[in-house]
Amino acid sequence: MDSSDALMARFLALHPRTIDLSLGRIERLLARLGHPERKLPPVIHVAGTNGKGSTIAFMRAILEAAGLAAHVYTSPHLVRFHERIRIGAIGGGQFVPEDQLADALARCESANEGEPITVFEITTAAALLLFSEIPADVLLLEVGLGGRVDATNVIDRPAAAVVTPIGRDHAEYLGDTVEAVATEKAGIFKKDCPAIIAAQDYAEADAVLCRLAEAAGANPIRVGNQDFSVHAERGRLVYQDDTDLFDLPKPRLNGRHQFTNAGTAIAALRAAGFGDIGTDAIEAGLNNVEWPGRLQRLNRGRLSELVPQGSELWLDGGHNVDGGRILAAAMADLGERSDVPLVLIVGLLGTKDAEGFLRNFVGLARVLFAVPIANQMAARPAEEVAQIAAEVGLVAQAASSVEAALESLSDIVFEQPPRILICGSLYLVGAVLTANGTPPV
Repeated sequence: MDSSDALMARFLALHPRTIDLSLGRIERLLARLGHPERKLPPVIHVAGTNGKGSTIAFMRAILEAAGLAAHVYTSPHLVRFHERIRIGAIGGGQFVPEDQLADALARCESANEGEPITVFEITTAAALLLFSEIPADVLLLEVGLGGRVDATNVIDRPAAAVVTPIGRDHAEYLGDTVEAVATEKAGIFKKDCPAIIAAQDYAEADAVLCRLAEAAGANPIRVGNQDFSVHAERGRLVYQDDTDLFDLPKPRLNGRHQFTNAGTAIAALRAAGFGDIGTDAIEAGLNNVEWPGRLQRLNRGRLSELVPQGSELWLDGGHNVDGGRILAAAMADLGERSDVPLVLIVGLLGTKDAEGFLRNFVGLARVLFAVPIANQMAARPAEEVAQIAAEVGLVAQAASSVEAALESLSDIVFEQPPRILICGSLYLVGAVLTANGTPPV
């Protein structure tokens, strides 16, 4: 049997555009496969600009702590494609094994009969095929891009649909206003299904989501609207809805935004029919959750050994304007507890708003090193990122690699060992985890 890599290399020739949002091609393929999307466990469908993956990670951790099996589909991957498909099992799932993935992809290739289809569409079909054949209690399904015409939006009746905070991203596909983006995300709302709307950063987005949920005949469940609320109190997470009040530990994932994501996850599980999960499982989930590359501190590995003694090394895949704002807030919070110099190591794609992302760190970062993103044709040259950073008011210079940037820190005199944040792209995160020798497991 061909390897999954060989199969996906062939898929690249089936459609000339990497992204072409449409449901027609995947619906045709799923029909030929016998409609696996109709044979799935209960589905919790998650869209949004920021926080989708973290919200899913919280749900998975809670479900597994409760002794349930959760299939998970997320994108993009950081190091290996197999990270996108987690096969659920009691006691904890695993990334799809190579033999199972290759077999599912081969069956999809045969059923597709060489017709046009994008790589994301055919791999999504393969994931749904696997999930339909392996029993589990739930499928946590992340939207790839947008929602309305994303390849994952083939579920007629999800157990719940969730929209996490919306911002401006992928304007070339979703529109250049938050209202336009919200309209696309709201496309996952379905008649008579709970629609969980997380706390939004933009009132316009919240208004669109609520209006379209009602128009779809969905049951909107909104944070702060007497449906559920979540806030930090004395370092703990307090969650309340119309039936319960939970005093919970601080989420293991770093950043104040993770309180919002954790609360959204709890609300989604309860709305989707998992309201009998007890406090012990919720607490265990919050304590044990893992989501690599999102405000992840690297305490070991090859790269962590290159930093000045006593320094902190952090990693995050945030790449849009709002993601940058969240990151900057998290670094500022850390600064309040330990006021040390902040160093940024940044790689960005040319499709992202570099100026808007970098402006969040003005007055916060001591120095910025711009680095290339290996094997990404769409990446901005490091020199260009450094120039943009300087134009917005940051002290910046280009480096040939993350390793070179870390080694350059020894030439800078800091009053204290610095806090170093590598950010700007999930592709950069994957390269860093690989170079560090600590890929996701």
